Amino acid sequence: MRADIIPGAQFPDYELTDHTRTRRKLSELQGIDPMVLLLSRGHYCPKDHQQHLELAAFYPKIAVAYTQIVTISTDNILESNEFRSAVGAQWTFLSDSGRKVQQDLDIQEYTDPHHNPMIPHTIVLEPGLVIYKIYNGYWFWGRPSPDDLRQDLRAIMQKTRPDWDLAKPGLRENWEGGKTLHYPYKAARQ
Repeated sequence: MRADIIPGAQFPDYELTDHTRTRRKLSELQGIDPMVLLLSRGHYCPKDHQQHLELAAFYPKIAVAYTQIVTISTDNILESNEFRSAVGAQWTFLSDSGRKVQQDLDIQEYTDPHHNPMIPHTIVLEPGLVIYKIYNGYWFWGRPSPDDLRQDLRAIMQKTRPDWDLAKPGLRENWEGGKTLHYPYKAARQ
């Protein structure tokens, strides 16, 4: 992994084609929410399938918690769509069949020249594509469990959500005065 890809740094705002053949930027997919970014070997890897199956089961919690998930793999668009369907994922899969991300981040998995995938990583991002934590998933146990992600995302939300604690002084007064520090964080209620 490139030396500048570390916690606290901003992750590159890659633009790739999704499983519906639409060009998408990571920042657009993230919006104002935290994001779990999966850099995946792809459809052929049983470890990736297992991780994605666990995340698909965890997804209802992710969805109600204003959190995004995105998978990037070196699969082509057809394989990305088949992988997404096979694991029951409801989030965006981006195709990096040209190996742009793999090369830019210097994460080519040199131990598999046949598939030429990227070394799998799970990157937990704060709003603004700020890196919170990086998990190296070359070995399956290096990948985060849903509980690991829950703890990471709780810490991010506590850090980035001004309305995390509704008892925080001034929060109610701002609300009652028409100024809100509540999600989706607009300057004033309409």
